Amino acid sequence: DGGQHHSDSCSDSGGGGKMRKSKLIYIASPYAGDIEKNVAFARRACRYAIHQGYIPIAVHLLYPQMLDDSDPAERELWVCGDRISSGMAREISEANHLSIPVKNIGAHEIQKEQLPAEMEQVTASGQGLGMT
Repeated sequence: DGGQHHSDSCSDSGGGGKMRKSKLIYIASPYAGDIEKNVAFARRACRYAIHQGYIPIAVHLLYPQMLDDSDPAERELWVCGDRISSGMAREISEANHLSIPVKNIGAHEIQKEQLPAEMEQVTASGQGLGMT
């Protein structure tokens, strides 16, 4: 956009000031190869997104700190739910191509999990906190 600043702003509740809408931005940039240089570049990309008023997510900066990217045993694709969308089908195909194990987890299994708001409702209604 030629360095122009776009005004995606909205009024804040504090009286007259403007505040940029938050939006998550997934950062895709190189990691493999010159890792030190690529990590520095990814960090700069995140800073750029922050300065543009967005919230960056760069998973390739987080997970290599805990996992060995070269170890296939540390990779697995979980296919969640009972319906496969076209996007999910592409992810499954790519995982198969890369010899990444694919695990199917049905909707009935996932539905057992309670979300925080659901847990608060159970607590507020006086029901026990026992887990099933």
